[in-house]
Amino acid sequence: MKGDEQPHTQRTGAPLLRSLWYRSRKEARDDVEAGRSITMPTQTVVPPLQQVIKRLVMAMTVLVITVMIVYFDRAGYTDNSDGSVDFIDAAYYATVTLSTTGYGDITPVSDSARLINIFVITPLRVLFLIILVGTTLEVLTERTRQQVRIHRWRSRTRNHVVVIGYGTKGRHAVRTLVGQGIGKDRIVVVDAQSKAVTAAGDDGLVAISGDATLTDTLLKAELQRASQVIVAPQRDETATLITLTARQLNRRATIVVAVREDENVPLLKQSGADTVVTSSSSAGRLLGTFMASPPTARTLEDLMTLGSGLDLIERTVTPEEVGRTPRECDDLVLAIVRDRKRLDYAVGWQTELRAGDRVIAVSRPVTETAE
Repeated sequence: MKGDEQPHTQRTGAPLLRSLWYRSRKEARDDVEAGRSITMPTQTVVPPLQQVIKRLVMAMTVLVITVMIVYFDRAGYTDNSDGSVDFIDAAYYATVTLSTTGYGDITPVSDSARLINIFVITPLRVLFLIILVGTTLEVLTERTRQQVRIHRWRSRTRNHVVVIGYGTKGRHAVRTLVGQGIGKDRIVVVDAQSKAVTAAGDDGLVAISGDATLTDTLLKAELQRASQVIVAPQRDETATLITLTARQLNRRATIVVAVREDENVPLLKQSGADTVVTSSSSAGRLLGTFMASPPTARTLEDLMTLGSGLDLIERTVTPEEVGRTPRECDDLVLAIVRDRKRLDYAVGWQTELRAGDRVIAVSRPVTETAE
């Protein structure tokens, strides 16, 4: 059967490349239509009922203050019906005045009452109207605030990490990055699924909704200024096209791609990927290790999962470690990174550490160490 009749069949080599270019740009745009938007990290939102109650209390407070002001100065007012103003008349006057109805049956006649209307009741009227239209004002303010946040984010985003695909692989990649000390403000997620974009926003990340195979979507993520790109979509052909587009936009960024099949690795590297991780072969190796030696497999799983017991980390050499050998460090050092070259366990074990070196070491989580 043809590949178009089996959407989940992996294509390799020339068939995979042909399937990429047969996909028209119009179809790609139709997939996401109006979904290309920037979602900033979710902030704490006051529940709607609580907002309504708060505004109602504020409005009633303003009304009560106005009633008391008019009642205590009732001698300066006149009622066209009987000439005097009692408490009910004061409440009535305050209500029609704050709502800007103003029937004119009760009016201030003394100088003090008129001055109070000018300098006190008029500002209260304005405040009352602001409370009444608070919902509309809040929507406009939130929209403006969102635009300001996006503009500020664009102006300061440099050397960040773009994670394309916020599925299982993408989420675990983000968790690992955060566990390694990379701030969430330096991570940008791109996904075509609205649920994934919402989840990324709830996790405190900036998220872009759109098709990552399109240049416009990647430009919204400021990929041209990123230092690292993680490509983790659901399909290998999509990963190839994303890698081609990303490499065209950014020649210097490190691009790491996750694919399912080993046959697609050479094509991904030709497309510009620096590193290609094959999920199926990695899972197969872990399964084989579990069968041969379960303790070894569990140790590997601990090393790959931050905070689970043992962490495999890369860190800068501390001033106290300068001049010492890796054997003398508190952590178990597996390799030294010096001048962008890796000195492994056998070569670097007797080497003295220098300022500026980085070590790849096995350590325990900070919480466990503190205990």
